Amino acid sequence: QVHLVESGGGLVQAGGSLRLSCAASGRTFSNYGMGWFRQAPGKEREFVAAIRWTDGSTYYADSVKGRFTGSRDNAKNTVYLQMNSLKPEDTAVYYCAADPSPHTYSNSHAYDYWGQGTQVTVSS
Repeated sequence: QVHLVESGGGLVQAGGSLRLSCAASGRTFSNYGMGWFRQAPGKEREFVAAIRWTDGSTYYADSVKGRFTGSRDNAKNTVYLQMNSLKPEDTAVYYCAADPSPHTYSNSHAYDYWGQGTQVTVSS
């Protein structure tokens, strides 16, 4: 059973930084794609970033490119999302997700496993 646990969310002022973590367990993730999505109140869930576990390749939504950075720690089975220069519009619940056969990274329906989410609030 795949288990994903996000942490690191919180309240931060605009321009600040947070680092989200997603600890994965339950199987070997070496071929997985790991995605980060977010959902703000009244809005649909949207793609933020993804990282391919095999080689660390990263993919980003245009809205976060240059501000957010994805990374992974193979030894800890954990992926990270470093978020810098945060804006109020980044406020949302952030979810980690795992795709066993990554081909497209921005489609939430491609991901089989999801964490419970962590709240990120950016004040102006």
